[in-house]
Amino acid sequence: MAGGTWENQNKVRPGVYINTASERKSMTAVGERGTVAIPLTLGWGQSKEVLTIHVGDDVKELLGYDITAPEMLLLREAFKRAKTVKLYRLANGVKAQGNIGDITLEAKYSGIRGNDIKVSIEANIDDPTKFKVRTFVANEEVHRQVASTAGDLVSNDWVHFEAKTPDAALTETAGVPLTGGADGNASYQDYVDFLTAIDAHEFNAISIPYEGQESHKLNPLVLAQIKRWREEEGRKVQVVVANYRADYEGVITVKNGVVLEDGIKLDSAQATVWTAAATASAGANESLTYQSYEGAVDANPRLTNKQIEEALTAGEFVFVYNNNRVIVEQDINSFVSYTEKKRKHFSKNRVIRTLDGIANDSKRIYETQYIGKVDNNADGRNLFKQELIRLLELYQGMNAVQNFDAQKDVTVEPGKESDSVTVDVYIQPVDAIEKIYMQVEVK
Repeated sequence: MAGGTWENQNKVRPGVYINTASERKSMTAVGERGTVAIPLTLGWGQSKEVLTIHVGDDVKELLGYDITAPEMLLLREAFKRAKTVKLYRLANGVKAQGNIGDITLEAKYSGIRGNDIKVSIEANIDDPTKFKVRTFVANEEVHRQVASTAGDLVSNDWVHFEAKTPDAALTETAGVPLTGGADGNASYQDYVDFLTAIDAHEFNAISIPYEGQESHKLNPLVLAQIKRWREEEGRKVQVVVANYRADYEGVITVKNGVVLEDGIKLDSAQATVWTAAATASAGANESLTYQSYEGAVDANPRLTNKQIEEALTAGEFVFVYNNNRVIVEQDINSFVSYTEKKRKHFSKNRVIRTLDGIANDSKRIYETQYIGKVDNNADGRNLFKQELIRLLELYQGMNAVQNFDAQKDVTVEPGKESDSVTVDVYIQPVDAIEKIYMQVEVK
């Protein structure tokens, strides 16, 4: 008997022809959140490169300091909420250097951390023909090697060795410090380079922890970039800046900062880091309104009731002191020019996260499962419609949308071209209760 597989029912011989395939499984799911991108001026680490750091990672070799060090303040603030940080070191500084004879010592990276490096050459009691070469950072040994000549020295994660006379014998030397390291000052061009570099990475929100002389140029650039991502590329992300009235739902503008429990004062620019991390990590069913800023004991500065009302009306994100804690007054973005097509709910970040989440998830599903893979006919369009219905039912199940009607609220129709479709989706995002009006009658 003949057999095998078939594509068309045109076989000549009698037999059994069987095709086997996996059952189609839906990949519908709500996308992960929790990634924030931050550009910083640092004292160590690779400049002009995006580094991916996860919560709990040891950052000492990468950034030069333990996460608990004062120099890592803003990274710690980010990890109060974020799961992942896309960190970009802004400026090219100066590398610290030193000399031992004709051996040049140079810090692996630029920055002031290089000034904490020392190198010593000591006698080796186990083998008198060789020496122990030790590298210290802030008096802590970070590397040790054994060598007999200058050419034997191997560079490590902290110091690069270069010998003019490779066969020169080593001699005992007390700790020789590296000096001259400098961080460098971040410029407008550094931030331009950051936006270019981060373009190739996935993230949910960006912090721009800068407010200064270049803000008048930088903030419009950031606004233009976020509009391009959201409106031209379909990347629904938000950016957090300080004191810039962008009047756009993709931009959150922070009005003031906080005072931490150890007395450190963060200004509004520095507070964009926590705000962006909290925004990146918040779900579509979560509002930051009245959420506490962890470890903060006061607002910086405290605002009066009138100032708070004026800030909210202007679309500013405000921290307030409330019952021995610091909270977010209202989870809003900078959009204030309401129209019939874009009413006030577009200023609420919970609503934006819902709309953005549905847009991002729909795009991901369509790109990974449908483009170039499914026929643009009634069956193919119905498959995509069912995926969208499942997605919106997930959002309704997590209380991000309400009153969803699977029979009426999603339509998928053929587009003008043979390879296109048009989709209409009607949704009602759920917002959080923020204002309660009570009338009390006294009997």
